Amino acid sequence: MNATNRRSLLDLARRAVADGVSVIESRSVGSISSKGDRDFVTDIDVAVQQRIQDFLHSETPNIGFLGEEGDDVRRERGSLWVLDPIDGTSNFIHGLPLFGVSLALLEGNEPTIGVIAFPSLGLEYYAALGMGAFRNGESIRVGTASLLSESIVSLGDYAVGGDSAERNRPRLSLTALLAAQVERIRMFGSAAFDLACVADGRTDGCVILSNNPWDIAAGTVIVRESGGLLYDSDGSTHSVASRHTIAGNGFTANELVGLASRAHSDSLW
Repeated sequence: MNATNRRSLLDLARRAVADGVSVIESRSVGSISSKGDRDFVTDIDVAVQQRIQDFLHSETPNIGFLGEEGDDVRRERGSLWVLDPIDGTSNFIHGLPLFGVSLALLEGNEPTIGVIAFPSLGLEYYAALGMGAFRNGESIRVGTASLLSESIVSLGDYAVGGDSAERNRPRLSLTALLAAQVERIRMFGSAAFDLACVADGRTDGCVILSNNPWDIAAGTVIVRESGGLLYDSDGSTHSVASRHTIAGNGFTANELVGLASRAHSDSLW
């Protein structure tokens, strides 16, 4: 895809996300359903996804669509829109402002366009491959931290579900390692917000011990275009097929990979 087409699709993605935000801002939560142990979806999540999916299908009928709250219509090849209609649903339900609409375009398996809007904060982040990363129209860059003791690092949520105790062992081990070395640890409850903060230099790194494409695809584009690095926890270059998501600048990202490896060893991951 050439730069002109990608810029056009970025503009389209921003329109789609703004349309989704208008749904959030125009109605109250009517119902909350359980998807599993401590995992919820609201009627607003579903409505936002339907609005954006309908818009994208109308404007780009040849591009597939994958949303968190619905059927997987992934195509074997070609481009794919990936949406989390409300990333941070638990925050949203409880009236906390750290939630956002996150939309990415995958070309093959590579995220190349990312748009995230946090309506309660008045923030819109967006990026496209080779075009830089922006917050509300202003160019952004990752932070310049070169010491963990001067770094704020965020962690993805602890696991829930039937196997949560086992899955949380490395998370708890990593929390202890970070607590001993970094300036502060934060847990925002939204992978999209974790990655946006890294891209914007508001935090210095993040470790998300999961990798659902709708959670991270848009944020990974924005981090890369802001000069950040992304890895899986084994140190390999991050992709949508990675197991985990680690982001930061050249120093923090590599340091966090090392700590994740130690957490793996300490907890028999």
